[in-house]
Amino acid sequence: MTGPTELARRFGTPAYVYDLDRVAAARDDLFAALPDEVAVFYAAKANPHPEILRELRTGTAHGTDGSHSTRDAHSTRDTHGTRACRAEISSVGELDAVLRAGYDGSEVLYTGPGKTTGELAEAMTRGVRMFSVESLGDLRRVGETAVRLGVTADCLIRVNNATGAAATSIRMTGVPSQFGFDSETLPGLAAELREVPGTTLAGLHFFPLSNAKDEASLVAEFRHTIATAAALRDALGVPFRFVDIGGGFAAPYAVQGHRPAYGGLRDALTASLDEHFPGWRDGAPRIACESGRYLVADSGTLLTTVVNVKDSRGTRYAVLDAGINTFGGMSGLGRILPVSVEPHESVGTDGTPAHLAGPLCTPGDLLGRAVPLPDPAPGDLLTVPNAGSYGPTASLLMFLGRPAPAEIVVRGDDLVSVSRIQHIRTYEHGQAL
Repeated sequence: MTGPTELARRFGTPAYVYDLDRVAAARDDLFAALPDEVAVFYAAKANPHPEILRELRTGTAHGTDGSHSTRDAHSTRDTHGTRACRAEISSVGELDAVLRAGYDGSEVLYTGPGKTTGELAEAMTRGVRMFSVESLGDLRRVGETAVRLGVTADCLIRVNNATGAAATSIRMTGVPSQFGFDSETLPGLAAELREVPGTTLAGLHFFPLSNAKDEASLVAEFRHTIATAAALRDALGVPFRFVDIGGGFAAPYAVQGHRPAYGGLRDALTASLDEHFPGWRDGAPRIACESGRYLVADSGTLLTTVVNVKDSRGTRYAVLDAGINTFGGMSGLGRILPVSVEPHESVGTDGTPAHLAGPLCTPGDLLGRAVPLPDPAPGDLLTVPNAGSYGPTASLLMFLGRPAPAEIVVRGDDLVSVSRIQHIRTYEHGQAL
């Protein structure tokens, strides 16, 4: 049995439960919504759990003969025919995670505005050759490291587009930012960009919005991005081999709901790419999208237990064993409010909406305000749905020294693994007392 009550009894709470069948379904749904030739990068920051990384790379844990599935680094399919994701990372910690999960360095896109020479050297030494660069200084740092190691880095110019099309979604560009080259300055930098030793301008990287409000917004933004990419190709005079048009695929996060289906996206992308990049079907250029939460959010459920219930000046608090150290949603900066919870077994049928407080000694440890929760009592088990993305590794795990939540991986009714992140202090000088 892998139901919430049984898992909580066996492994305690707080705990995350990830269902690999849900990860596979999301992967398959996303690929079905895209043209066959479009690659997908999984943003490992959404959930770098090794079982999830392996699921997204191989499609199945093993082949039908018991052997692991493999695939060519330039293909979107593994050896058993399942379309599989490549990996997008932004640290050597994530690099270590994806390599351990079976990815090859050639399948990895390294991104981020603060790539140090040490990080770049480690990435290149471990086989990474594709880097998204945010500025001329970033490009030169990549090039200097590549020259020192005797390799050539394929660089995607990340673009901070001046305009966008999806005004109702969470915009990631069009404002001053540490991310990307301002699109209006790129043509004037063409000569300098092309002449950086150790690098090849392989293409462009866009990420204009997150969590698109609806399919119309997503389609409009992709069309705008593709047109911008074609204009920059002409302005820079570079025959791009790769264009990452970003993401924006939506999914509910810690609330009830379902991933959207994008029934018109494939045809819309095909038409726009045919218009602006006639050779894209033959890989001139290769087109890619990227996704994090869409692929993993609905695979996860957070299990938490009510520790205490108190009333204070007309407000009811349900104090849980899970707080922002467990489910911080990017350090608990209001990103996940409000959550929704589902009671199990002993919870009553009447009551007052409660603030969901965690166990930490800070008033900021709130997972939700005035959440409908019928008559909670100590010992009640609650679940938070759609919690498969931005969980433990996006939380304040080390604050107050509480143990990390258990992470339980299932495949349908089968238990796959149970693990827990441990923090171990190592000494570069001195010794433990």
